[in-house]
Amino acid sequence: MVQPDRRAFLAFLAGSPLLALVPSLAEAVQQGDLAQAAHALDVFDFEAAAQKIVPPAHWGYLMSGVDGEATLRANRDAFNRYQLRARRFVDVSRIDMSVELFGQKYASPVFLCPIGSAGAFHADGEVGAARAAQAKNQLLVVSTQATKAVEDVARARGGPIWFQLYTTNNFDITTKMVQRAEAAGCNVVAVTVDLPAGRNTETATRLSRVDTRDCSQCHGDATGDRMRPRGGRGAAPKPIFQGIDMQGVGLTSPSLTWDFIRRLKGVTTMKVVIKGLEAGEDAALAVDNGADGIIISNHGGRATETGRGTIECVAEVAQAVRGRIPVMVDGGVRRGTDVFKALALGATAVGIGRPYIWGLATFGQQGVERVLDLVNNELRLAMIGTGTRTMRELGQAAIIDVTGRR
Repeated sequence: MVQPDRRAFLAFLAGSPLLALVPSLAEAVQQGDLAQAAHALDVFDFEAAAQKIVPPAHWGYLMSGVDGEATLRANRDAFNRYQLRARRFVDVSRIDMSVELFGQKYASPVFLCPIGSAGAFHADGEVGAARAAQAKNQLLVVSTQATKAVEDVARARGGPIWFQLYTTNNFDITTKMVQRAEAAGCNVVAVTVDLPAGRNTETATRLSRVDTRDCSQCHGDATGDRMRPRGGRGAAPKPIFQGIDMQGVGLTSPSLTWDFIRRLKGVTTMKVVIKGLEAGEDAALAVDNGADGIIISNHGGRATETGRGTIECVAEVAQAVRGRIPVMVDGGVRRGTDVFKALALGATAVGIGRPYIWGLATFGQQGVERVLDLVNNELRLAMIGTGTRTMRELGQAAIIDVTGRR
């Protein structure tokens, strides 16, 4: 949502006599429209533009949290707990934001998170995002629920991508999906573990009720049943499930244990990253059980209603891991300064989700590229302002916890 101070500023601009001289600009300011991706000054400009054109059920699916959405809000609000410590008289004429993950070098630690049904927001879907990731040399993680085939997404990226895996409750079917992703060129599988037995997405349900369209005309379903394994009215299974009998198969399993990681590593040569851990104890167990990496995540505030922002989990998880495997984080990231704070607390890479979908919805590949440019430029400026020249120089000394909590 647009913040109150932002609304006040736009209202001020809309009433300015200068805008009367430029009617098209006045109209754009009043309506929150973007004539082109390059006009966006931050990711919130894309949010406002996307909300005007994305159908209600699709918008609800993208923006929903769970229950009262305390965790959704915490993901954003918790970044205010940390301040940056400005440093001076440091030669910051050269800034290196590059990062290496599992043998691949990327332009920055910012990566595109897996978001299901991207085709509900733009016809190019995950392929458009992949092309943007290629253009900017950023990591892309493709969802099990992608609307484009993993082979097409990997081809569009032009290099290794990561495959986000819903474990299902049938290991044979899981194996087929994992091996298909590996054959397509994925080098890492990110196992999602934060949704063992469903969730209560109230906002998505409310907005789907006011959307009178027949969702099967554009994609499987916008009301929550994203897989549609039985092929309901007008619906087709997501590409990763094609050729697989999904009758009676669920996307997740409430009986999942650490043994799954051992079994998974036995059927793939891909690196295995666990997505959805938040506690230090689980992070230590992940290392003990052979995980190659961790993504701290609460599914963008769409899993358990903990009321805890993911940024508040980073230091705890990083301390438990002790540098043995990479630690990544997503959830509520909107600014380059958010990325900086997560890196300072011990993250190796930081994911963005909703913002790049806003860009995709409005301008396709160009919108995603602009989102990446905005966040990366803000990160670069934060590094300059704190005298941080490389990722190796970035640590907890660069930030202040204003709450005094550790």
